[in-house]
Amino acid sequence: MRLGTAAAAAVTTVIGAGAAAVAVGRYASDVALKPSPDHPLPGDSRLTVHSATDDLITLTRSLGSLRPGTYGLTGSGCHAVVGPVVRHMPHPADTVVRRLERVTHGTLAPGMRMRLTPQVHIGNPHDALGLDCADVDVPGELGALPAWFVPGVRDTWVITVHGLGTTREHPMVIMPFLRRHRLPVLDLAYRNDVGAPSTADGIHHLGDNEWRDLDAAIRYAIRYGARDVVLHGWSTGATMALRAALNSALRERISGIVLDSPVLDRHATVRALAAARRVPRALLPLVVRAAEGQTGLPVDRPADAVDPAGLTAPTLLFHGPDDTIAPWAVSRSFAARRADLITLQPVPHAPHAAMWNADPAAYEEALRRFLTPLM
Repeated sequence: MRLGTAAAAAVTTVIGAGAAAVAVGRYASDVALKPSPDHPLPGDSRLTVHSATDDLITLTRSLGSLRPGTYGLTGSGCHAVVGPVVRHMPHPADTVVRRLERVTHGTLAPGMRMRLTPQVHIGNPHDALGLDCADVDVPGELGALPAWFVPGVRDTWVITVHGLGTTREHPMVIMPFLRRHRLPVLDLAYRNDVGAPSTADGIHHLGDNEWRDLDAAIRYAIRYGARDVVLHGWSTGATMALRAALNSALRERISGIVLDSPVLDRHATVRALAAARRVPRALLPLVVRAAEGQTGLPVDRPADAVDPAGLTAPTLLFHGPDDTIAPWAVSRSFAARRADLITLQPVPHAPHAAMWNADPAAYEEALRRFLTPLM
C-alpha cells in the first residue's frame, strides 16, 4: 500500500512538474510575443545620464553607448536624439560622451536612467519632421488600420512597416530621404498596434498573420493612384514584406523590397526575446514550442519559412553581424540563395533594426542606388 501511495505521489509530482513547466513555457512565450516600446529588446541596456549640456551628453560606458550613429534616447518622461560619439572631450573612464542633437520633450538630468532605441522620432511626420502628411485609414480584414500618408509626385509608392518593439514612428527615419526623392510614403500601423484592431490572442505572429494588413495597404495604394509599390520593412515588418511579396494577389505590382534586419528564423528570435525577459536557459526550448502552439505555426516547419525561390522583385537587404535577435548568418544564407535578385548590404556595429542608425549616410546612398531604377 505504501509503495502504491509512493508511486502515485511520484506520478503526481512528475505530472505537476510537467504541467508547471508547460505553464511557464507558455507564459514566457506570451511575454516574448508581446514586445513593445516599453520592453527593451536584447542588448538594449539601461544607461545612466551623468551630465548634459546644450550639445553634449555623458552616458554610462557600455557596448550600447559606444555604438556609432544616431539614436533615440528614451526614459521616463523624456526623449532625446543623440548623435555620434565625441572622442576628443575629457571624461571619466567609465563614461561616453555623445553629441546631443536635441531634446524632444522633458528634461535631461544627471542620474536619469535611459535607453538607446532605433526609433529616433516621436509624434507624426508633420510635427517631428515638418512634412506634409495626412492621417488615413486602410481597410483591413480586422478593421481600419491607421496610417500616415506623405504625398509625393511619383507614381511609385513606398509602403513602410515597423517591427518588434517599435511603432510606425520608427520608419520616419527615412522619410526625409524619400521626400527629397519625391516618393509618396504610406506608413502603416497594423494589428495589435496602438489605435489598430486587436486580435483575440493579442500576440505577435512574427509576420505570419500580420502580412495581410500589409496586403491591405498595397490594395489601398493601388486604389489611390500608385502604379506600383516598394515595400520597406524592419524586423518582423521585413518578414511581412516577404510574405506579401510571395502571397499577395497584387504581388506583380510590387516593384522592389527593402529588408532591414528581417526575422527569418523564428526559433532564434523567440529564444532571444524570451532570454531578454530573463527566462532561464533550460526553459527556452519550452518557450519555442509554446510560441509555435500559440501562433499556430507547425513545429516541423522549417525555421526560415520564407522561401526566396518565389521572389520576383529586386530586393535590398540591410543586416549585420551584431544583431542578437535576427541572426546575421540566416540573412546571409537567404541572400546567397537568390544572388541574382537580392543585394546584401552588410552593416557592422548595428543592433537589431538599427541599420540606418549605425550609418545614415551609407544607408541612404545604398537605398538611393536601389530605388533609382524603380522610380
